[in-house]
Amino acid sequence: MSAEEPLFRVVRGVPTAEELAALVGAIIVRSRPATTPAPTTVSAWARSGRPGNSRGWRAAGLPR
Repeated sequence: MSAEEPLFRVVRGVPTAEELAALVGAIIVRSRPATTPAPTTVSAWARSGRPGNSRGWRAAGLPR
């Protein structure tokens, strides 16, 4: 592929500049590798109220 050769071309219709810009934007977004979201850390306070946690807020008032 030479530097003069276009990466893509419109074979039908006459798109406006805005339509071409939208097409290029969509191609760029789709060509990026998918990123995985960073795992969110849950605080000890939030974990304490979840079911199955024997040391939760309900047990906080019990004698140790």
